[in-house]
Amino acid sequence: MVYYIIALAVIVIDQWTKWLVVKYMRLGESIPIISDVLYITSHRNRGAAWGILQGQFWLFYLITVIVVVGLVIYIQRLPRGERMYGIALGLMLGGALGNFIDRVFRKEVVDFIHVYIGTYSFPVFNIADSALCIGVALVFIKTFFAGTKEKENQ
Repeated sequence: MVYYIIALAVIVIDQWTKWLVVKYMRLGESIPIISDVLYITSHRNRGAAWGILQGQFWLFYLITVIVVVGLVIYIQRLPRGERMYGIALGLMLGGALGNFIDRVFRKEVVDFIHVYIGTYSFPVFNIADSALCIGVALVFIKTFFAGTKEKENQ
C-alpha cells in the first residue's frame, strides 16, 4: 500500500507544479533559480523524452497502459523485504501516470525544470520525469548490488 501512496504523492506534486507553471508563466518564460545552472522554464512537449516521437499520442497511451499494468502487477507480487524495489516501482508508477494525465487532458506534457551543465542545456523536464528516472536508477542499483552479493555468496 505504501508504494501506491508514493505514486499518489508523485502525481499530486507533479500535477500541482505543472498547474502552477501553466497558470502563472507564459510559454517560454524562464525564471532563474541558480543563475547559469537551474531555471524554471515554461515548456511543452508533445512527444516522449527529449521531444522524440512528437504527436504520437496513441502510441504513448498504449505504452503507458502496458507499463502501468506491469508496474501494478510487480508491486502486487513484490516480496515483503524488497523496500527499495517497491519505492522504485512507486516512483515509476507515479511518474508514468503524471505524464499520462497531461497527455490525456492537455494533449501535451508540461515541462519546466531546466538545468545547464556547463554550456550544455539539458532538455527541460518535470517532476514525473524525475520520479521515473530515480525509480529506474534505483532498480538498476538494486539489481547491480543483488548480482554482486549473489556472486560473493557463491
